[in-house]
Amino acid sequence: MGKTARHVDILFLDQKDVRAVITPEEAFEAVEYAFRMHAYRKVQMPAKIYLDYYRFRGDLRAMPAYIVPAGASGVKIVNSHANNSRAGLPSVMAIFVLVEPETGRPISIMDATYFTDLRTGAAGAVAAAYLSRKDASVLGLVGAGRQAMAQLVAIARVRGIRLAKVCAKTNKEAVDFADRMRGMTDIPVEACDMKDVCDADIVSTTTPSRRPIVRDEWILPGTHINAVGADAPGKQELEPGILKRARVFLDDFGQATHSGEVNVGLSTSEIVPGDIQGEIGEVVTGKKKGRVSRKDITIFDSTGLAVQDVSIALKIYRNALKVHRGKVLRLF
Repeated sequence: MGKTARHVDILFLDQKDVRAVITPEEAFEAVEYAFRMHAYRKVQMPAKIYLDYYRFRGDLRAMPAYIVPAGASGVKIVNSHANNSRAGLPSVMAIFVLVEPETGRPISIMDATYFTDLRTGAAGAVAAAYLSRKDASVLGLVGAGRQAMAQLVAIARVRGIRLAKVCAKTNKEAVDFADRMRGMTDIPVEACDMKDVCDADIVSTTTPSRRPIVRDEWILPGTHINAVGADAPGKQELEPGILKRARVFLDDFGQATHSGEVNVGLSTSEIVPGDIQGEIGEVVTGKKKGRVSRKDITIFDSTGLAVQDVSIALKIYRNALKVHRGKVLRLF
């Protein structure tokens, strides 16, 4: 007779649980580790799978990954629906399923809406730590949503930011963002026009634009840019001339050239693969140099990697077990 199957219990963590058990510092360390393992090719990370809901101006993405040395794997399911605000819902929502590689057993299901913002902010902070000037003190935010907030909070932990400037589709959105941030940070936040926002040491762009909105002439020597908004074919926020002048680093070559900031420029031959210096993980591991001089313009093309999600989810799960947080669900 075969062995009696064990019960399969799953730790369920809602957004309050997730927020309670991970700090921005831990998120930074988890993302930095993910970039390092990616650079050493010690991960499995198939391409994102997309389902397009054209009728509803949205899509769904499945993002599986396996970090071999960590013994951690899983998949995130995330949507992007531009019209969700009309229904009182976030435009981006996500769940993550953490899987035990040895057995394929799901060990945790957790909210990933918050930690997607957290890990994207952490990725921007890692890039800023390795690519921006050490004395960078002014941060420009193009876009005034949750990702802009995550970028500000995370980057302020690795650089001495004394002023943040923000712009959005309307001045009211930018002013509202500045007002919200006054209750969350001691850093002054000013609503400005986009040209003024781009006059900064670090610029983070977080819009869903499908046309260049940041002009080449606005970006001064020495600037570092986190290009976050482009995450699907056809999206772009920067004029290609900026990419030609800059030292460009991607989070993942295959994913970014398909759907990151560089995707449009490559498809129109306004830039060529030789304009790309490498991946951020290669800078983290010392395989490649990031910023060479103070006058370099550096760009981090952030599309969001499944290995980042796995690394953060593992940390959340382990922390939750330590403090007995979450609800145990029996699958069978």
